[in-house]
Amino acid sequence: MKEFQSTLPVSALTEDKRIVFYKKTYTNLALAVLLFVIVEWAFFQSAAIIEFAYSMTQGWRWLLMLGGFMFATNYAEKLALTNHNINQQYAGLLLFVVAEAFIFIPLIGIATVIAENGGNNILNQAAILTLSLFTGLSAIALLTKKDFSFLRSILTIGTFIAIGLIIAGALFGFNLGLWFSVGMVILASGSILYQTSNMVHKYSEDQYVGASLGLFASLMLLFWYILSILSRD
Repeated sequence: MKEFQSTLPVSALTEDKRIVFYKKTYTNLALAVLLFVIVEWAFFQSAAIIEFAYSMTQGWRWLLMLGGFMFATNYAEKLALTNHNINQQYAGLLLFVVAEAFIFIPLIGIATVIAENGGNNILNQAAILTLSLFTGLSAIALLTKKDFSFLRSILTIGTFIAIGLIIAGALFGFNLGLWFSVGMVILASGSILYQTSNMVHKYSEDQYVGASLGLFASLMLLFWYILSILSRD
């Protein structure tokens, strides 16, 4: 068992220790993205898993799927952020990655079909756009060292509004439209600034797994809605 050894925020550490923390955090983030790709590929090797995932996208089943996703990811965040056992922290990150990979099945399936039918490879386009925007926003937060904690209330309100609209759309059968996705891209961008700021001003030296999970969650949210926009006819 490895316990947190410091309660000081990363910003209060020496430069060498900050660099080590950042390296650990972004290494774990890169490994999480790689694992996401591997798990997604594995899911697409099973027709049963694909069929089940698609069956959960209709009406109230989509709400059930979202509820399960939120439960799994909240539990994963609790493991990664509040648990003192490093193995359980990584278990939380693993659970989060698997949950993300599963909920992405229908959207990635649509992108694959578009490419197979002679359309643009929007999956690669979305990945490039997401990584470019993520890198730029992270650089802003890291280089300016600004505390973006004030975004928390805005992100919380925006998330509840988004959840309400998603529930209403699923229950009453209306499409949320392009502007909803654009709004969610803005929300995800704010989340990246907030999570990167947290990495500097909130997390302690031994919380690099939790920091990487927060960044991964924001990255995946951004990727989802950029891919959704590109998938539109």
